[in-house]
Amino acid sequence: MAIKIGIPRGLWFYDYYPLWKSFYEELGAEVVLSNPTNKKILDEGVKNTVDEACLPVKIFHGHVLDLKDKADFIFLPKIMSVYEKEYICPKFCGLPEMVTHSIKGLPPIIDTEVNFNRSRKSLMRTVYSFGSYVTKNPITIRRAYKKALESYHDYKLKIKAGNYPINGDFSSRDEKKSSITIAVMGHSYNIYDNYGSMGLINKLKEQNIHVITPEMVDYRKINEYAETLEKKMFWSYGRKLLGTAMYFTDAKNIDGIVYLSSFGCGIDSIIEELVERKTRKRGGMPFLLITVDEHTGEAGVNTRLEAFIDMIEWRKRNESNLSTHG
Repeated sequence: MAIKIGIPRGLWFYDYYPLWKSFYEELGAEVVLSNPTNKKILDEGVKNTVDEACLPVKIFHGHVLDLKDKADFIFLPKIMSVYEKEYICPKFCGLPEMVTHSIKGLPPIIDTEVNFNRSRKSLMRTVYSFGSYVTKNPITIRRAYKKALESYHDYKLKIKAGNYPINGDFSSRDEKKSSITIAVMGHSYNIYDNYGSMGLINKLKEQNIHVITPEMVDYRKINEYAETLEKKMFWSYGRKLLGTAMYFTDAKNIDGIVYLSSFGCGIDSIIEELVERKTRKRGGMPFLLITVDEHTGEAGVNTRLEAFIDMIEWRKRNESNLSTHG
């Protein structure tokens, strides 16, 4: 009988799940995903997480609970750094300890540390550690990892081609010609979680608006712009979002930015302010900040979003037809 590996559908899931899903399936394990975020998962997460945690961490705890009795192991790596001389959000660093402290009676946790600041040379040692929960054969593990990298690169290419991994599953691309293009910015686990984001991307698509996300921008371009920052941004997610915003304001290929943030996010409290300043200063770009937590009402978000779209439509109609009087 195949070993069941449970993968929670939250946080790093939207960046890396095809890699690990393919990896464990190639090793002969059965991968079990938690259900897409819903009210039950959110409510359970809120009840079983410390009050100070941000919304994505609360949602993640709900996903772990959803897998509690469905898997032999729960995949919960301790991610410290995914790029040299950069760090990932602190919530990732202590996630295994936070989850095991808050939720009792879990199956064994796969909590191998990922830290590219130590040395990329130790990468395969890390991969062997991940694979050892299923097999001890290093050749099998190496072969599975090579196959998993192919799945991961295919996933990234699909997003770059304009597909949105809503809840981890690709939704249809924008086929109609859109007159308005809006960049939806924020952490991947915020913007691609349909329940947590209150269906933001789908709401825009329903109004025939073309949506671009940071994952659709060439990472080399993002790096070029991030390198021009006065001081090095050592948070990987923050660097990515700032570089993307600077690219958009120079490229002039969008009509506005909607930044989705979760209340209580320490990094976002700085990044969202810097993104707004740079977009307004460099390009006079319309900017809307939407901050959500477990108490946010969808009606209020809808009203602000509709007003933002109306403003952009008015601006496109009238910006070249303004009176010279005064």
